[in-house]
Amino acid sequence: MAPPLRSMKCPDFRWLGVLALAGSLAGCAVSPDAGVSSSPTLWERAGRAAEATVEVTADAPSAWLHQTFPGKRKNQYRYVWREGRPAMAVQSEGSISALRKVVHTGAAPVEQLQFSWKVASLIEQADLQDSARSDSPVRIVLAFDGDRSRLSAKDAMLSELARSLTGEEMPYATLMYVWSNRLPVGSVVSSRRTDRIRKMVIESGPAGLNRWLDYQRDVALDFERAFGEPPGRLMAVGIMSDTDNTGGSVRAWYGPVTLRRAP
Repeated sequence: MAPPLRSMKCPDFRWLGVLALAGSLAGCAVSPDAGVSSSPTLWERAGRAAEATVEVTADAPSAWLHQTFPGKRKNQYRYVWREGRPAMAVQSEGSISALRKVVHTGAAPVEQLQFSWKVASLIEQADLQDSARSDSPVRIVLAFDGDRSRLSAKDAMLSELARSLTGEEMPYATLMYVWSNRLPVGSVVSSRRTDRIRKMVIESGPAGLNRWLDYQRDVALDFERAFGEPPGRLMAVGIMSDTDNTGGSVRAWYGPVTLRRAP
């Protein structure tokens, strides 16, 4: 049995709002919206069902916090029971927001990530390679610590901007698992604003729509493929749907997100 994960201080996703506004040199703190839930839910309990191996911990039972973005409409998230499984339903209408959760991994690397999602339709005009249309119906967001002395001058400046505006530095690296309209599975797309955010396509095209898709990812392997170096400590995990750039609309469902590490 793996030992319990240790507590640590981790940032939220407020820095994403700074990056969203960096092009216009404007920004402000992203506000947490605690309206999703105030007590443990089936969705959360399912993600912690096998305590011996599934080790996602949090500072409070309601530690999945709703992070909204300045000047942006927010998604609607709600807990549901969908086709025999607990799920987080999201409705995104020209909007963007995330649910994030601090995780406590100590020094041990996370080895596997398990999650599932179901998407009703793609976002017609979305293109992950075009910053003006870089929406995705579903995203799993992983934020990592690392050697910040290796940041480029541009990324160090963005991190400092995030810290001064929100009180939180941007993570050393952020890996997102995404669904693309047309890019091949396995493609890695860097953010136009910072190459410390990289999106890995794990689903593409309409073939998988309207059914549950289950994934088990080797986090270390995926991180090395995306960034060319081993991952540091995992600090936070989140789910995010976004249609703000295209003004589109999407319905999706996320199953519980679980993390596993070696004994």
